[in-house]
Amino acid sequence: MRPILHGDVTAAAQVLLIAPREDRDRLCARMICEAELADKHVGQTGRLHPLFGNGSLMAAARNRQLAEEPSFDNLQYCQCFELVLRHLIERQLTRTHS
Repeated sequence: MRPILHGDVTAAAQVLLIAPREDRDRLCARMICEAELADKHVGQTGRLHPLFGNGSLMAAARNRQLAEEPSFDNLQYCQCFELVLRHLIERQLTRTHS
């Protein structure tokens, strides 16, 4: 996956905000997986992945409907933002220990 920037986390959190709570964890993992697949595709072909884009988490997220970005006084948005960060931290820790 391409380097993660603030906008990647924001876009993914906006997608999760619309999703039912019970689907958020799975959906977050799926967006990260799609970004990783797209990045591999770009590296192998030099072309954007036809479904998942350029390998960024933002591109994977933007394939879905995004909520209007609320402020951080919105508890649900904070929880979604935190979920994305937790998945990214877990991914990094897994890669470091492999």
